Amino acid sequence: MCVFCQIINKQVPAHIVYEDDKVISFLDIEPIREGHVLIVPKLHVDSLDKLPDDMIAGVMRVAKKVVVAHREIYGNEGYSMMQNGGKYCDFGHAHFHVFPRYDSDGFGFNYPEGESEYSEKVAAKIIEKLI
Repeated sequence: MCVFCQIINKQVPAHIVYEDDKVISFLDIEPIREGHVLIVPKLHVDSLDKLPDDMIAGVMRVAKKVVVAHREIYGNEGYSMMQNGGKYCDFGHAHFHVFPRYDSDGFGFNYPEGESEYSEKVAAKIIEKLI
């Protein structure tokens, strides 16, 4: 059983900040900064596309509550929310990171070398699959 399932089943301790029938949220044990929480659907899947829509909606509802709480507690200028899926889901259980952001926090994305195509052709390929 994965560590997130163990937390959901109360077999492993965690600093839980929110829980309902679809989602649990707790402090990340390796926070990017104070207030960094994980929002974890209670269904064990490794990717967003495998989650039922009601669970995704539940994650977003909790994310909104966390963002508001962060602003009230920390007075942060913004926030980041991240999720890695499939083979890049390091725990094998979908989870969403939410943490406060500040102008001087130094957090950012590292882009790979080289160019990626930005074109109508790329948009058309994605549109075709979304329709």
